[in-house]
Amino acid sequence: MRNWAARLRQGTLDGIDCVTLENELLRVTVLPGKGGDVVEFLHKPTDTDFVWLSPQGLRDPREHLQGAADDVAPFADHYEGGWQEAFPNGGAPSTYRGARLAQHGEVSGLPWRCEVVADSEQEVAIRLTVRTRRLPYRMERTMRLRPGRAALEVEGRAANESGVALHAMWGQHLVYGAPFLKAGARIRLPEVVRVIPHDTPINPLGRRVRAGGPWEWPVVPADGGGTTDLSVVPARGGPSDIVYLTGFGDDGWYELGAGPGIRVAWDATLLPYLWMWQELGASADYPWWGRACVLGLEPFAGLPTDGLAAAVANGTALVLEPYETKTLKWRAEVLA
Repeated sequence: MRNWAARLRQGTLDGIDCVTLENELLRVTVLPGKGGDVVEFLHKPTDTDFVWLSPQGLRDPREHLQGAADDVAPFADHYEGGWQEAFPNGGAPSTYRGARLAQHGEVSGLPWRCEVVADSEQEVAIRLTVRTRRLPYRMERTMRLRPGRAALEVEGRAANESGVALHAMWGQHLVYGAPFLKAGARIRLPEVVRVIPHDTPINPLGRRVRAGGPWEWPVVPADGGGTTDLSVVPARGGPSDIVYLTGFGDDGWYELGAGPGIRVAWDATLLPYLWMWQELGASADYPWWGRACVLGLEPFAGLPTDGLAAAVANGTALVLEPYETKTLKWRAEVLA
């Protein structure tokens, strides 16, 4: 045991296996027992947690035996907020080559194996691994923390373990909420980014960005007339919406907030899109019931949020050749 420099602890949280990586600046709690979810990204000097936590709280899927048999509930009924890996399907349920894939399935709903690969004062690191059930993929994620840096370093690997070429969507479902997220906070992106609206509203009551485009970031046509500045976080009650940002080149990055804020950087040659999801209390039906106030800024391979079959049809899905492995590096860092 060590209570200084880089350190880690293994245990359980509400009955689910968890690991906490920590240094003097940052505490990161991960749930290998539930999708490898990150449920805490706490900047200790300011007591700021950047992860949004759902009002429904953490729910162990093993204790939920009476749910309806559909492909949305397995994710939504047990969504505690947090940060998830989405693979090989992004967004809505979809059927791919005879395999029915659930919402954001499969790896976000599976337990991952956890191995400690570094445990010293200089660094701590864990490696999470999982195999999908309906497609022949093996996923691996190594998460690393070093002393003196408020930064989490992540390296993910997606391996096709079959002799046939396969498609996939791969995303980092990163979401932000209170107390960190505040109305008026700024989102900073490269100036060359373009905005692709979703084809249809995700809430029948309206949307923030007018259909069409692509538009230039950040001031875009608003639904119903005028313009809206996507770089400014709206107040609670703003329209629900999702848009897709692209044009990052090789190196994707964004910054959100200030004092403290967060910067996420990733390999945009592999994940060329950034999904921007906004749910600020406007959706009063299942699963949000008007209680969600959350902003997602999610690096992704593939669009739209209609699932893998749609991404295959429009040519944005990843292709993994027989026995190919793709490697993704990304980093989340606090801007103090």
